[in-house]
Amino acid sequence: MGISAVDFRRAMGCFATGVTVVTTRQQDGTPCGLTASAVSSVSLEPPLVLVCVDKKSESYPHFGPAGVFAVNVLDEDQQAISSRFAASGGNKFAGLAYSWGETGAPILERRLAVLECRIVHTYEGGDHVIYVGAVERAEGGTGRPLLYFCGGYGALADSRESENVPKTTKANG
Repeated sequence: MGISAVDFRRAMGCFATGVTVVTTRQQDGTPCGLTASAVSSVSLEPPLVLVCVDKKSESYPHFGPAGVFAVNVLDEDQQAISSRFAASGGNKFAGLAYSWGETGAPILERRLAVLECRIVHTYEGGDHVIYVGAVERAEGGTGRPLLYFCGGYGALADSRESENVPKTTKANG
């Protein structure tokens, strides 16, 4: 029994995700990247993350040869950056402040967090390729994440600011 792409997308759209811009470089050193919500931690020891890259993406051909990528976690006010990197064509880095990370992947100057990774495994995943990266540098900041839910952007309501809500909750009591 198969399901339609529409039904699958509708169901998966109910899973709220953070929004990232995953960047790498072309062989000539030109920065490139794409918006991705298919990002996940894989392992704490060693630190590994995965990103899923659509084979139709303009940036896809550059990930393998570069051997590195950076996951730039976007802040709630960076919807325009997400939209820029989700669109096809054009120089997505034009007028955007960035630097080169320790791995050689481009790092957005403004972001909530960044993970610099070296590709250690590559897997076929239907119309995507799954890259597993060993995290060589990680930096987290303060702020609130940009979220994607049911086909639109959203923001996290920060319940931590309320005195009536505990800041942490332990499992099993």
